[in-house]
Amino acid sequence: MSSGAEGVGSFDDDGELAGLIEAGALLDATPECLLVVRADGSILDANDQVEELTGFARGELVGRSIELLVASDVVALPAGSRVETVCLRAGGDGIAVEVRVGAIDGDARLRVLTLRDTTELRAGRDAEVKFRALVEQISAITYTWAWDADRYFVRYVSPQLEEILGYAVADWIADPTAWYGWVHPEDRAGVIDENKRCERTGEPHSMVYRMLRKDGSVIWVEDSWVVVDDERDGRRVFQGVVFDVTARKEAEAEIAFRANHDKLTNLPNRHLFEEMLEKAIARARRHDHGVGVLYLDLDNFKLVNDSLGHHAGDELLVELGERLRTCTRDTDLVARQGGDEFLLLLADLERGTGGPDAPDPSMVVTESVASRIHDALAEPFDLNGTQFYATGSIGVSLFPQDAQDAESLLRNADAAMYQSKKQEPGGYVVFATEGDDALKKLSLTTRLREAVHQEHWVLHWQPIYDIETGDVESLEALVRWLDPNGGLVPPGEFIPLAEELGLIEAIGDWVIAEVVRQQADWAASGLDLRVGFNLSPRQLWSAHLAEKILAKLRAGGVDPGSVVVEITESTAMADPDRTQKILSELHAWGFSLALDDFGTGYSSLARLKHMPVDVLKIDRAFIRDVHLDAGLASMVRAMIQLAQGLEMVPLAEGVETQQELEFLRGNGCRLAQGFLFSRPVPADQIPALVTRTFERAPH
Repeated sequence: MSSGAEGVGSFDDDGELAGLIEAGALLDATPECLLVVRADGSILDANDQVEELTGFARGELVGRSIELLVASDVVALPAGSRVETVCLRAGGDGIAVEVRVGAIDGDARLRVLTLRDTTELRAGRDAEVKFRALVEQISAITYTWAWDADRYFVRYVSPQLEEILGYAVADWIADPTAWYGWVHPEDRAGVIDENKRCERTGEPHSMVYRMLRKDGSVIWVEDSWVVVDDERDGRRVFQGVVFDVTARKEAEAEIAFRANHDKLTNLPNRHLFEEMLEKAIARARRHDHGVGVLYLDLDNFKLVNDSLGHHAGDELLVELGERLRTCTRDTDLVARQGGDEFLLLLADLERGTGGPDAPDPSMVVTESVASRIHDALAEPFDLNGTQFYATGSIGVSLFPQDAQDAESLLRNADAAMYQSKKQEPGGYVVFATEGDDALKKLSLTTRLREAVHQEHWVLHWQPIYDIETGDVESLEALVRWLDPNGGLVPPGEFIPLAEELGLIEAIGDWVIAEVVRQQADWAASGLDLRVGFNLSPRQLWSAHLAEKILAKLRAGGVDPGSVVVEITESTAMADPDRTQKILSELHAWGFSLALDDFGTGYSSLARLKHMPVDVLKIDRAFIRDVHLDAGLASMVRAMIQLAQGLEMVPLAEGVETQQELEFLRGNGCRLAQGFLFSRPVPADQIPALVTRTFERAPH
């Protein structure tokens, strides 16, 4: 069969094909190797593809037995049969083929054999067999899950599904969305959201979540997948593997628990107590509540160890911890400080609104707890059959009466406890600021009022840098008190008192006016930089805030777009609805807005998402030694990603070392400020500082 019209009709000597097959039909029937074979196995004709597959020319095959290529018994197979075998090539080598047997209408003596190279197909099958043998040996669920629009198909799932989750493979194949039903209800929405996101983006992903086994028990799994295109039908598929990580999660939980709890009593330790105290104080500031700290030290613990042994001492500490928990509310915290010392945290205490002679409810609750502890210690402890009466001295300190921060509150409670040991062992003493401290506060109050009247203030400016370029991106104004008698007073020493005395608004108004004046002076001299200032809570919630600030800017010829207004996270969350309305008004006038001290308050992410904030300032407490602390590093990365996800610019505060800077640069933080770059400096040093910074970028 040469080509075209000569076709198979050229075999007039036999006449067997004449009128049965149109000339050239064999050539056009298939792109694969095609042979026409008589019932006795002799080859009557072949198409041109035969040479490509077998290496034999058509002329070398016509008239010869099919056994030259494959076993002759394939001719005896009924039409429609398929068989996999080996085809011998002209060079003597073999090739894997699939032989399909067909008949020619009108003549049962002829067979049409189609040979298809199955080398790749067989290799694929072998690979699949090896793949299954491999994945079905590991302790994990391996799966291939495809989708088309809203329809899902389970292409493959390993039998470990039943071992790990208790469900049969057929259960998932029959209902491809059943997996979502097996996910723990509290994690289900997150898993579905990530799956849908990866369907859209094609990104690989890995996540840890809980699942419900068929028997109802809960396990933790780590599910990792990639998204690929299936070569067979073009559908996108998840190829994933699911490991049971329950043991790992339980070990992590145990490690975390031990890191924050006392090994002997299982009570929270000092570290966790301090963390919870910080949070309680932050809540108290927002809601005008009180916080109480009680510091307990056993008076005669050494006697137990010396007379009954350390084991008896341990028994006493464990039982004492249990008794202390019965003396407090469910929301309170009992912790072991160490040795024979215990700490109690009473949070969210109501404060008094009556007159000066009315009892403070927070003090009433705290003293009531101290009295209950005294009563609890009146009952003897049974230590291996020996009754022992223990007494303990308690020191009490209250926020905000005695201290404004956690460290001072603990220190004051400790001091009160030692005072109790001196005055009345077994009783309690409430810390009180008396004598010299009271006189110092009175003196500071008088001088501060005079400073407000005389405007004894000065602004220092701290540059904020673009981490990548080293350029000064903006300047933050920080107020200092220029005390004629005491020199330069930092804000931490007078701002809390100014807020307490209601003087903060007057100081804030001076700061805004000075920021406008200084920015206009710099602009006139060719120094075009954004400037920022902080708003106190009282300022933020003052009437007509935006109008007041705008009036000062217009008077100084300053564009609102060149000004950054900062508020702290705790201020923003104290009254989020009110805050959002005020910030939206400021933003509408063109001000940039920064959320300061992020991480120290209790931001609701839902609230934060809707606040028109441009810059998220990560508090210095998270930046210090971030390159050395894996926990801090994870939190800072999350804060940077959160800012970027909310289309805010992340800014790191308090950067002091090159290692901290490199960590921030490597994790995508755009802006930074801190002593590594520059301390706050007077205004006359800024031009030289900016020029020097452009020349020597902090890399």
